[in-house]
Amino acid sequence: MIQFNSHKLKKAEADFMSRYPDGFADPEMVKIGKRHPMEKMTALARECFSAKASKDIQQYADDMAKVVGRSSMVSMFEKPKFRDFVKRLAPGEQSFMVQAMHDFLHGSNQQAGFEALVELLKTEKLAKWSLVSIIPAYYSPTDEVFVKPTTAKNIIEYFEVSGLVYKPAPTWSFYSAYRDLINNAKTKVDSSLSPSNAAFSGFLMMTMPSLKDGCYSYIHKQGVR
Repeated sequence: MIQFNSHKLKKAEADFMSRYPDGFADPEMVKIGKRHPMEKMTALARECFSAKASKDIQQYADDMAKVVGRSSMVSMFEKPKFRDFVKRLAPGEQSFMVQAMHDFLHGSNQQAGFEALVELLKTEKLAKWSLVSIIPAYYSPTDEVFVKPTTAKNIIEYFEVSGLVYKPAPTWSFYSAYRDLINNAKTKVDSSLSPSNAAFSGFLMMTMPSLKDGCYSYIHKQGVR
C-alpha cells in the first residue's frame, strides 16, 4: 500500500482551514474556482462520453478534441496539437481512439483502455499525462485523477510518499497508484477539501511551505478577500 506522511497532511489541513474555514466552499475559494469550472466541464464530459456515445465515432472523436480544447488545466500548447492530431486520424485510428477512451471510462478493463490510448498518442509524441488523464478526471471527478507533472512530483516529494516514483511517460502502474494515493489521502481530511480530486490536489499544492506563500499571495492579488 502507498504510504504518505499523515502528520504533514493534517498540518496542511489545519493551515488551509484556518484561512478558509469552509474549505473550497469558502467565498474566497469559490471565486478562484470560477477559473476552473469543474462542474461545467464534468457536465460536458458526461454528455459527450456516456456509455452509448461511442456508437458515433466521428462525434465522439470531435468531442474529445472539444473537451481538451475547453479545459483550463491543459497547456495552451497541447490543445491545438491534440486537435490537429484528431483531425488527421484515419477512420480506423479514430475508432481505435474512441474505443480506448470508452474502455478507460466504462470498460471492465480500464488498464487496456489507458494503455491503448497511450500507444496511439505515442505515434505523434503526444503521450502526455495531461492529454491522457484530463477526460477521465472530468468524467469521474471524485474517482479519477488529473496528473499534472509538477503537481504529482511535488506531492510525492513533500508528503514523503513511499513506493511511488513519477516518470514523464504515462504508465498504468503510476496512474493507478497515484489515484489510490489521492483517493486515500482525501479521506483523512475534511470533505470540504475534496469537492473533486483536482481540487484536493490543488489544496495539497497550496499548503506546501515552498509554495503556499506564493499561492496565498496570488489569491489575494486577484482581489479575492
